[in-house]
Amino acid sequence: MKSLAVDTTNALCGAIFIALGAFFAYQSFELELGTALRMGPGYFPFVLALILMLLGIVILIQSVRTDSGPLGPIALRGMLFILPAPIFFGLTVRGLGFAPALFFSALIAAFASTRMRPLMGVILAAAVTVFSVVVFSYALGLPFERFGPWVRF
Repeated sequence: MKSLAVDTTNALCGAIFIALGAFFAYQSFELELGTALRMGPGYFPFVLALILMLLGIVILIQSVRTDSGPLGPIALRGMLFILPAPIFFGLTVRGLGFAPALFFSALIAAFASTRMRPLMGVILAAAVTVFSVVVFSYALGLPFERFGPWVRF
């Protein structure tokens, strides 16, 4: 029979999330909340604080689990490719523009999987880029440069 075990690291992280969420929810009451249809400046921070508290509750509940044995290996490859992708996007979106920065960021992130082949990574990055440009630029009409000053034709 499996026994219950408390993962103190997850319990502590959950408690920190709940405490931070409660602090920011309390702070957002100093601003006007408004309603869902007429949001005030405190509405969005309050909703984010509630989401943070909810995530903390989920993590806290998951910290009390059945003992299922040791964890698997840490996915270092995933961390080495996923974490730099948004950083690369943030650093190059103004110079390259939205489309090239998104393409290269998606290409970097695609190789987090060991099963991803170069051709499939390029196809995936191109599909994500085309979809995002169509949705954000054409459908929503957001004002951003598709191609920045570094890649002007």
